[in-house]
Amino acid sequence: MERLKKWARKLKKQLFVLYFAYKDKRVSWYAKVVAACVVAYAFSPIDLIPDFIPVLGYLDDLILVPLGIMLALKMIPAEVIKDCEVKANDRMKYGKPKNWIVGSLIIILWIFFVLWLVLNGYKFIS
Repeated sequence: MERLKKWARKLKKQLFVLYFAYKDKRVSWYAKVVAACVVAYAFSPIDLIPDFIPVLGYLDDLILVPLGIMLALKMIPAEVIKDCEVKANDRMKYGKPKNWIVGSLIIILWIFFVLWLVLNGYKFIS
């Protein structure tokens, strides 16, 4: 259980590192895009797959976010990561910021999905 808690704290710290790294001028534009997408999704108050959906609801938290973090960190120079780790340690004391823009986009996506199901629902039943 302690290993799991340690892993979760490490992931949280890495998210904060990415949060500061995508704003750094030393990071390439493509690394900034990947880091910004990972951070925006992870800090979104709403998941793409809601957690109440059995098994799938936690897949994004357990698989997609860690994979995104790994990919983004590999694209960022080591000296930037070191600098951002210091900032991340300070920022973690105040909790994670919320990203309501991405949360709103996810809500809109779900609304379109539900509307599509309602409008095309008869094709699935027949």
